[in-house]
Amino acid sequence: MNQTKIFGPVPSRRLGKSIGINNIPPKICTYSCVYCQLGKSLNMTSDRCAYYDPDLLLTETREKIKNARLNDEPIDYLTIVSDGEPTLDANLGQLIEKLRPLGIKIAVITNSTLLSRPDVRQELCKADWVSVKVDSVDEKIWRKIDRPHKNIKFDALLEGVRSFSEEFTGQLVTETMLVKDLNDHKQGLDETARFIRKLNCSLSYLSIPTRPPALSWVRPPEEQIITRAYHLFTAQSLNTEYLIGYEGNQFAYTGDIQADILSITSVHPMREDAIYAYLTKAKGHFSIIEKLIADNKIFVSTYNNERFYMRTLTPH
Repeated sequence: MNQTKIFGPVPSRRLGKSIGINNIPPKICTYSCVYCQLGKSLNMTSDRCAYYDPDLLLTETREKIKNARLNDEPIDYLTIVSDGEPTLDANLGQLIEKLRPLGIKIAVITNSTLLSRPDVRQELCKADWVSVKVDSVDEKIWRKIDRPHKNIKFDALLEGVRSFSEEFTGQLVTETMLVKDLNDHKQGLDETARFIRKLNCSLSYLSIPTRPPALSWVRPPEEQIITRAYHLFTAQSLNTEYLIGYEGNQFAYTGDIQADILSITSVHPMREDAIYAYLTKAKGHFSIIEKLIADNKIFVSTYNNERFYMRTLTPH
């Protein structure tokens, strides 16, 4: 069976409408993360190889763009995101260069493991938008959650992330996957936030497992813990959002108050005064919020004597 190498456009809260480019065969990765929705890695490696012909990927991408435009589908990004680690592709830099004349911004989502290599950083610098993974800055926790290939050195990885943030002139974001009882403790989260604060990044995402993980015991933290993580990150002056797999109308009033509130609170907690300000704008009544709480669609948490409203992430 042929692997689908080009897919979309698909909706993405991070990137709008995106065409995905899968430049690595399934589950060839530097990690075997406990939370991976694709299951355990089939082939763990730290060696870069040439997998698919960049010209073939370019041809298939052009065809996908053509079909999308025939159907009046907007395209905001070409996103190199694979069923493994995209920087393992020795042709990554060449692929980005070949995609560039298409005139659409290029994004890459990486787990950061090969950023210690100058050639990888140089190739990634050709992109417009890059997401780097920072699940923990504690080596023991990192090993438990990401289960790296034996050749990946933790200190070199962190230094590679720092170096890339200094060299990259595009938009850099970070992603931290929160797993219950692994990397959701206050001290560890605070240390992770302090590390990220030193990077030249525009946005930090906090994500949780939302699909069946590689290991069945993996669970997302409780909502109150996720809220605490958000506040710990923002306390370090990080522009922070949730990334929890919910794709919906974002932020603006669209005519559906419930949908808007669920969308906003899936990205970050709303303070009570913000809830009232939104309802005033939308000409809505607080009874809508009370019903969402009664239906277990949102919940209330208190932080620093302020009430926050957050989307319920797990069914009750």
